[in-house]
Amino acid sequence: MIEVENLTKSFRLTKDQKKEKAAHVRGNTVEAVAGISFSCRPGRIFSLLGPNGAGKTTALRMIATMLRPSSGRIAVAGFDTVREAGQVRRHIGFLTGATGLYERLTPTEMIEYYGRLHGMEPALLAKRKRELFSILGIEDFAGRRIGKLSSGMKQKVSIARTMIHDPQVLVFDEPTVGLDVITAKSIIQLIRQCRSDGKTVIFSTHIMGEVSLLSDDLALIHRGRLLYNGTYDAFMREMKAKSLEDEFIRRVEEA
Repeated sequence: MIEVENLTKSFRLTKDQKKEKAAHVRGNTVEAVAGISFSCRPGRIFSLLGPNGAGKTTALRMIATMLRPSSGRIAVAGFDTVREAGQVRRHIGFLTGATGLYERLTPTEMIEYYGRLHGMEPALLAKRKRELFSILGIEDFAGRRIGKLSSGMKQKVSIARTMIHDPQVLVFDEPTVGLDVITAKSIIQLIRQCRSDGKTVIFSTHIMGEVSLLSDDLALIHRGRLLYNGTYDAFMREMKAKSLEDEFIRRVEEA
């Protein structure tokens, strides 16, 4: 379960940043996230949809304890992300499009390292690694250095790292950006499996096809504020445009 209440994040601007954003900013700060509230429930996929710069990544990084909120509250699996950040990290997996992998390690070394960081018993770690490598098709390159892998292979290793400790809450930030169709499809299937396993899943994207394939619940964010928060089915019933993409554009332009 993820509960977000009146979440705000402000950043102080440099002089150059203030000049670049002058049309939208007053004072020396900008609100990347401005008082948003929503909840993500187990066994459902919550999609956070918005254009680039809307505040999606900032919100997800606060959920994952990578950023501290300026105000508001976030609870993940019943733990406060500020006061109980360590507990949150034990129950969460966070995947971003920027893999950030150690290129001199192999996928096997990388996943075993992170499993040990999570305090996993050796037998459980080995079993979990075998399962993930099989699901993601990592066995064929498990012994190659990560620096020699393709972007799709690296993203698969990132997913295995995210899920090695079998977290109950999963945060996917643009998980398929820049990937080929086959790799993207395998990631979509894995996200669906997480839902079937009763996990809490939130993911951000600007790819409309992924929204229609995966969403149970949906929030539309623009300039840090929510334009919609409800079920995907309700959003489709309320549409005034002919397609999801056109409806997204219509709501953003109206805002």
